[in-house]
Amino acid sequence: MSSSNRADVRDFLVTRRARITPQQAGLAFYGGNRRVPGLRREEVAMLAGVSADYYTRLEKGNLSGVSDTVLGAIANALQLDEAERLHLADLARAANTSPARAAWRNVPQQVRPGIRLILDGMADTPAFIRNGRLDILAVNTLGRALYSPVFTSHGGTPNLARFRFFNPAARQFYPDFTDSAHTTVELLRTEAGRDPFNPSLTGLIGELSTRSEEFRTLWAAHNVRLHRTGIKHFNHPAVGRLDLMFEAMALEADGGLTLTAYTAEPGTPSHDGLKLLESWAATQQQEGIRSS
Repeated sequence: MSSSNRADVRDFLVTRRARITPQQAGLAFYGGNRRVPGLRREEVAMLAGVSADYYTRLEKGNLSGVSDTVLGAIANALQLDEAERLHLADLARAANTSPARAAWRNVPQQVRPGIRLILDGMADTPAFIRNGRLDILAVNTLGRALYSPVFTSHGGTPNLARFRFFNPAARQFYPDFTDSAHTTVELLRTEAGRDPFNPSLTGLIGELSTRSEEFRTLWAAHNVRLHRTGIKHFNHPAVGRLDLMFEAMALEADGGLTLTAYTAEPGTPSHDGLKLLESWAATQQQEGIRSS
C-alpha cells in the first residue's frame, strides 16, 4: 500500500463517520459526553459487525485483504450512497494493487474512428468525449460551439478542470458557479480512486491544489459523485442562457472514456437556444473557412 492510498482511505472513512450522528444511525440511546458530533469508531464497528480493533485498523488506512462482505457492512454502517460505495471499493482495490502491476494501464487514451463518426453524426446534439481527468478528447461541431469559451481559451487539449479553476471566463459561463466547482472536484476525486496510479491525473490534481485554494478546500472534503444524467446550466456568450439535459455514458470498450450529450425539451427557450447555437456555429465555421 502507498502512503497516499492510506491517507485517502483514512480521510474518506473519517469524513464519512463524522457526518453520521448517533440518532441517524439509530443509536439515540448512546448519550454521554461526546467529543465528536459524528459516530465513534466503536459505534461504526458495532453497526458493521466487526471488532473495534479491526475497524480502527481499516480507518487508519489499511484495507489490505479486506473482504467485499466487510466493505459492504462498513458502507451500510456509514450510510454511503452509490458513488461512495464504489469509491470505497476502488480504494480497497488500489490497496491490493502495486503501482508496477497497474502501470500497464497508463497508456495514452485515444478516441476510435468509429466513435468520432458517431459524434459527427449527432449533428443537432452537442456532444463530446472526455477522459477521467476531464480532458475533452473529441467533440462534434455543436459541442465545440457550446463549449466555445473552453476551446478559445486553451492552446492544448482543453481541460474542464483547468478552465473552471483558472480561467476568469468560467464565472460567466457557469451560472451555478459554486456547484460547478463541487462537480469538477468530486468527479476528479472519483477518478483518483478508480485510477490512483495515473501520473497524468495526479499531476493535474497537484497543479490544481497548488494554484487554487478553492480546489484544495473542496478536495479535502473527500466527496465523490456519479455524473450520469441531470440538468446543466450555461451562459453562452453568443446565445445566452441554456438549461440543458445531459446524459453521460461510459464507453465500455474504451475504459475511462465518457460520451456526454446535451439536449433540451422541445418548445422551451433552451431548445430555441440550441437552434440559435447551431446557426451561430455554422456562421463561425464559414468565417473560419473564408479567413483561412
